[in-house]
Amino acid sequence: MAWESMEREGYESDQNRLFLMNLKTGEKIYGSKGFDQNVYGLVWSDDSKNIYFTSDWHSRFQIYRYNLDKNTIDKLTDGMHDYKSVAYAGDKLIGARNSIRMPTELYAVNIADGKQEQITFTNKGLLDKLTMGKVEERWMKTKDGKDMLTLIIYPPHFDSTKSYPTLLYCKGGPQGPLSQNFHYRWNYELMAANGYIIVAPNRRGVSGFGQAWQEEISGDYHGKSMDDYLVAIDEMAKEPYVNADRLGAVGASAGGWAVFYLAGHHDHRFKAFIAHDGVFNEQAQYLETDEMWFENWDMGGPYWDWKNKKIQEAYAHSPHLFVDKWDTPILVIHGEQDFRIAYTQGMSAFNAAILNDVPAEFLFFPDENHWVLHPQNAILWQRVFFDWLDRWLK
Repeated sequence: MAWESMEREGYESDQNRLFLMNLKTGEKIYGSKGFDQNVYGLVWSDDSKNIYFTSDWHSRFQIYRYNLDKNTIDKLTDGMHDYKSVAYAGDKLIGARNSIRMPTELYAVNIADGKQEQITFTNKGLLDKLTMGKVEERWMKTKDGKDMLTLIIYPPHFDSTKSYPTLLYCKGGPQGPLSQNFHYRWNYELMAANGYIIVAPNRRGVSGFGQAWQEEISGDYHGKSMDDYLVAIDEMAKEPYVNADRLGAVGASAGGWAVFYLAGHHDHRFKAFIAHDGVFNEQAQYLETDEMWFENWDMGGPYWDWKNKKIQEAYAHSPHLFVDKWDTPILVIHGEQDFRIAYTQGMSAFNAAILNDVPAEFLFFPDENHWVLHPQNAILWQRVFFDWLDRWLK
């Protein structure tokens, strides 16, 4: 028997590990011991000698194989893409694969040599009509001297002799992968196609760079991860094709938290912000969210634990405490059915901007939760999103 296991109760981003048990002897085996990555979607081979799974590493999901006899893990696929699921089919594996440049299609993977062959072409008719922008991987030095991978997505027909407005993408989570996923709302290529360079840093808290890197954000949303964001946008702002006077920052959920926080700590870097379903007031969030166990882990506990210095340090950097420094136009988006981060968080942030004479708009979806799931709402979301950016950055 094989299963996926997390070790620490209440920590949703604990390492997802591979365990096995011999049902005859009761022996338990830690199959992924020493493998500093997550395992997802376990699939047995017909002869029960191998288990296949997906895992993210350096902004890419690949297919891996665990061999029971050797107790080893090998990577089978390579390339700039995400395999989000895998199925066993004799001498081949069938994987659902996408990338920043292409929505999901099915691929056959030869088990012997890892060769990949596309077998569905559902979106080919549409993709043939579109020009995608170049995706670049760039390693940067963080403020504390670590190596951070940042994804750069350029507009189609990019011209290095021109100057482009540029967006810092603040990832949600705050843990989890920032990968090659083809997103149906926060779509890098669609943002780039509207004439923007996109900067997406794998800041502290992102998975796929070892568990230690991912855990550096808990209790410290305001520290190293914010420094990582600013390092990434400052590094790109040095490029002659980046218009340093037309920078924006956008993000949802924990990315919305980051936008609200940066609004009070950006030293005039940015000219526009967009925050979707973001945490604005951490004290209120502790009492409102449907994931109080999450707040207990990432904040350390309730805000009224006045004697715990670590907890008080976390709450002392709640974005709502710095609205007196807000001076940059901000679009706030929220869904009324969002119980992860209540819509009153978005309303409060919007009111705070207005009361501080900061240009602001509030896009409210009465029928959406923590995601925008209705197609017509998604179209409106895109329209308002780019109208706001174009107004302040072009």
